[in-house]
Amino acid sequence: MSGQSLLVPGEITPVRSVPGNIRRPEYVGKPAPTPYTGPEVQDSDTLERMRVAGRIAAQAMEEAAKHIAPGVTTDELDRVAHAFMVDHGAYPSTLGYRGFPKSLCTSLNEVICHGIPDSTVLRDGDIVNLDVTAYINGVHGDNNATYLCGDVDEESRLLVERTRESLNRAIKAVRPGRQINVIGRVIESYAKRFGYGVVRDFTGHGINSSFHSGLIIPHYDSPHATTVMQPGMTFTIEPMLTLGTHEYDLWEDGWTVVTKDRKRTAQFEHTLVVTETGAEILTLP
Repeated sequence: MSGQSLLVPGEITPVRSVPGNIRRPEYVGKPAPTPYTGPEVQDSDTLERMRVAGRIAAQAMEEAAKHIAPGVTTDELDRVAHAFMVDHGAYPSTLGYRGFPKSLCTSLNEVICHGIPDSTVLRDGDIVNLDVTAYINGVHGDNNATYLCGDVDEESRLLVERTRESLNRAIKAVRPGRQINVIGRVIESYAKRFGYGVVRDFTGHGINSSFHSGLIIPHYDSPHATTVMQPGMTFTIEPMLTLGTHEYDLWEDGWTVVTKDRKRTAQFEHTLVVTETGAEILTLP
C-alpha cells in the first residue's frame, strides 16, 4: 500500500454563497431535516425532475474531477462543484445539511465518507472520492466516485476499480419483486473475493424530495433489509470497500469518517429508480 502519511484536518474557508433566487431545501438553516413521510415510489413527474437533478450532480462531479491533481486543495474542488451547480440553477444539497459547511464531500485515502473540503493539498498517489448532490425543482440527485491523483499504487488502484465494479454488479441485481438485501449480498460476496472490508454503518438511502427518506440500502447481506423493490422506487447504492477493517473512527469535526486501521477505502454511488425490468441510473452526465 502507499506509504503516504495520514491525513490531518486543514483550514476550512468561509461558507460559499448561493444566489437568492435558487430554491433551498427545507433543512437549510435548521439543525436537522423534517422527517420524510411521503412515498418511496415516485410518480413520472418526480422522476423527470430527479433526472435533471441527477444529471447536474453528475456533471458537477465530472467538472470538479477535472481539477484533481497534485498540489490542488480539496477546497478548490468544492469551489468548482459549487460554481457549476449554482450556475445551473441547483442548490448544493450538502451545504447546510445538519450544519455541513461545504458543497460536496472530499474523502481521501483512509477517509470512508463525509470529508470536509479544506486547505488539504492533494498529493501524488492519493485516491480522492467526490460526493456531489444537487437539489433543483424540489428533488435531489446524489452520486459519488473515487478518482486517482497522479501515480497511484497498484493495491489502491485495484481497490478503486473493484469498488466501481461492485456498484455495477449491485445495480444489475436490482429487480422489482426482489428484497433490498440482494444488493448487499452481491456487493459483499464480490468484495470477499479480494479480502476487502465492507462498511456497514454507512449505507445507501431512499432519495426524492428528501435527501434521505428513511429507506436504508445496506451494502452487506443484511437479514433485516426485507423491503421489496417496486417500480418507481428511488434510492442510492454507494458501496464503501476497505483494504482492512470495516470499523471506523470519527474525527472531532463530527463528520469525517476514517477507517479504524487507517487503511485505504474507496466508494462509488448512483441514484437509481427501479423499472419494470431492472434499474435506471438517474445520475448520468
